[in-house]
Amino acid sequence: MKVVLPVAGKGVRLRPYTNNLPKCLLPVGGKTIIDWIVEDSNRLNPKETIFVAGYKAEKIEEYLEQKPEWGNTRVVLQTNPQGLGEAIARALPYVNDDEPMLIILGDTLFEADLDQLEYAEENVLYTYKVSDPRRFGVAVTNESGEITELVEKPQEFVSDEALVGIYYIKDTEALRKALRKIIAEDLRTNGEIQLTDALEMMIQNGCKFKTAQVSRWLDCGLPETLIQTNSIMLWKNDNSAYKHFPGTKIIPPCHIGQNVSIENCTIGPNVDIGDNCKLKFVNMKDCVMWANESLSFTLIEKQIIANC
Repeated sequence: MKVVLPVAGKGVRLRPYTNNLPKCLLPVGGKTIIDWIVEDSNRLNPKETIFVAGYKAEKIEEYLEQKPEWGNTRVVLQTNPQGLGEAIARALPYVNDDEPMLIILGDTLFEADLDQLEYAEENVLYTYKVSDPRRFGVAVTNESGEITELVEKPQEFVSDEALVGIYYIKDTEALRKALRKIIAEDLRTNGEIQLTDALEMMIQNGCKFKTAQVSRWLDCGLPETLIQTNSIMLWKNDNSAYKHFPGTKIIPPCHIGQNVSIENCTIGPNVDIGDNCKLKFVNMKDCVMWANESLSFTLIEKQIIANC
């Protein structure tokens, strides 16, 4: 199996925090977004993890140099993004027809059973039941649980199973053929080469797809939702019980980085503090504080503290 992570987006909705970093390298819960994703997918022991990068690609390359424990990695450039389908097409030259591939969007944090994919005999699209399917692409299934159709933002109810951005492709050759046809004939939806159009073509050509549920689907697309996601992920990465600072109360969950100085503060709950930060007389909760930042004599909550 090979893992493909499309991370070429500019993260416009997260500016100014993405002015100098790609979205996937933003901190949340004591790690970067991409750390959480790769650590989940590496449980499957992929032969290679392919990052399809565009905006600030050099930052991703630099970060991967610090991650030898991630095994074989590769960066493929998508310099002028034309949609998710085009991103996957750029990765396909490095995937053999008989190799399954797992595609995970580079800003999708989730709780899901990926281990089941080791035994999957067909293509699998992960979904999450939503109350308002009109905002999402959804999978329509039959009585046997097979996907019969993919519908983008249906205005009439056809399914409440929203696609979350995790795609396991067993029929790699069929996906390659579908994307080649879409690109050759310039078959665009909303001006872009869409992966869902290729998947729909595969379904209509007889490829079998089923759904698998994620138990939690977390958004990192806006500052306020990233802060909410931070509060959830911190419960998986809380190290506050091992941290002690003079005159300071720490309320879990919190993650505090290396070489941090804290004096006479109240920290938490739901605080992620990066390496080399300095805080003095600060009351902070529900915040993400990037590395190398300083604060003093302030009360702060629901903020991303970053020198952008």
